[in-house]
Amino acid sequence: MQRALTRLSNETFDLLIIGGGATGCFTARDAAMRGLKVALVEARDFAAATSAHNSKLAHGGLRYLRNLEIGLVRESLRERRNLQHIAPHLLRPLPFLVPVYNGIGERLTLSAGLMLYDLLSLDRNRGTEPAQKMPGHYFLPRRPALAREPVLEGPGFSGAFEYHDAQMYAPERIALECLLDAQDHGAAIANHLAADKLLMQGKRVVGCSVRDAMGDAVFDIRAKATLVAAGPWADLFLEHATGRPAQHKLLRSKGIHLLLPEVSHSALTVEAGNGHFFVLPWRGHTLLGTTDTEFRGDPASVAVSEGDIGEFLALVNRYLPAAKLTRAQVQFFYAGLRPLVDDGSGETYNASRRSELVDHGLDDGVDGLFSALGGKWTTSRNLAETITDAVIQRLAVTAKPCATAATTLPGGRFENFEALVKTFEKRWRGLTGLRHLTHMFGARLPLLLDDARMEDLEPLGESGDTLAQVTHAVRHEMALTLEDVVMRRTCLGQFGPARNLAKVADTMGALLGWDEQRRWREMDSLAPLYQTREAA
Repeated sequence: MQRALTRLSNETFDLLIIGGGATGCFTARDAAMRGLKVALVEARDFAAATSAHNSKLAHGGLRYLRNLEIGLVRESLRERRNLQHIAPHLLRPLPFLVPVYNGIGERLTLSAGLMLYDLLSLDRNRGTEPAQKMPGHYFLPRRPALAREPVLEGPGFSGAFEYHDAQMYAPERIALECLLDAQDHGAAIANHLAADKLLMQGKRVVGCSVRDAMGDAVFDIRAKATLVAAGPWADLFLEHATGRPAQHKLLRSKGIHLLLPEVSHSALTVEAGNGHFFVLPWRGHTLLGTTDTEFRGDPASVAVSEGDIGEFLALVNRYLPAAKLTRAQVQFFYAGLRPLVDDGSGETYNASRRSELVDHGLDDGVDGLFSALGGKWTTSRNLAETITDAVIQRLAVTAKPCATAATTLPGGRFENFEALVKTFEKRWRGLTGLRHLTHMFGARLPLLLDDARMEDLEPLGESGDTLAQVTHAVRHEMALTLEDVVMRRTCLGQFGPARNLAKVADTMGALLGWDEQRRWREMDSLAPLYQTREAA
């Protein structure tokens, strides 16, 4: 996969997608598979913002039942299963414990909610391989619950419910595989290509002008329909590009996550006053998530402050006193913004996670323009289907039916994950880290290993990633910066400052023609990712 700059500047497309997060990537795949001529541009890198800075969960939204959002929960549970089917190497069931501290009333309320959750997901195991199957919920009394998770010990603890959702091994890899599949179906794609101004013919949008962040080039992309899928930037982009106030506004909710050494083996969902937090096992570590506070600044400026970390640790220690967490344990942290459809309440925690597709030709007389607002990772595939249906209808073209729920991503084309790992272990005997690489590439792993030198397959750090992946990312996955590689094509930088960074930069530099000054600039550019920043 290489940047399709020549095609983007010279061809006219059916659909131009502005934004390479989950929604944009799934839409590019869906529209291209249905036979539309598709272009996608992303100002930074694919899945670089909200789509990477999340809890790494594909979940039904158990807490949405409180707001009686039955339809959203049902959609989310169905789409969770679809994601397990299309990306079985990148999603796995995750058992959650919900502790009970406040007696029989709390237990009865949780039991009723989990019974409904199970009922809404009765088809959750349909067509799934044995390792992907999820049992129904059950209650663990106090002693067996503490034997399993001592961190739950606290005043009034009487036991815990277990239920299942799913965890994404590397959400940014799901987005990337959507684009690989989209390109295989004819899509023209480029990252680090920023959309600037919409092109207008009267009251109709016919594309946009773009600026190449990798150089000085500015050019126009022509399209019959344009979709703004810019996440927390969507309404701001529309105001800038059209020169008028956006009629559909977003609320931006800031959520931070902290990575620490392992705290629990199971995932925990802990009620905390009027909110909740997760304690999530992830690749031998614990991911604490998430906060939920309204954010009013520039989305590009969102960051984690020392105050954020201190307040979050204090909250966790208050409700899980046995954890005894300290600032010194925090290895990594990140902040993301949830784009929520503004319902006028100004409330972020209880705001719906529903999505909204706006056809501006119907809403405000700007034909050829659509925008996707709100939503979440789990339901992005379904939102993409809705978007593509609407675009096909507005363009009045004949297209194939949607097949993205039933068609696996390129890496997911295998029958059984454990059997796939064993096949690779037999073929590449003695190679360490094959399970991790199989998660990252799935059935595509031979494309990496057949090209790699053995010395480039030694793990570079605790993430298990290798120099071979760095080379592959540059040659085949459109990685253009050091951050692209260490934060999204691999997980080298997701456990704290990457080890062997100079070696990674040397490998990239040799492939991309970096001089010494550029090499140092790339390494220096990663420092802010590991620094706290006080709110402006």
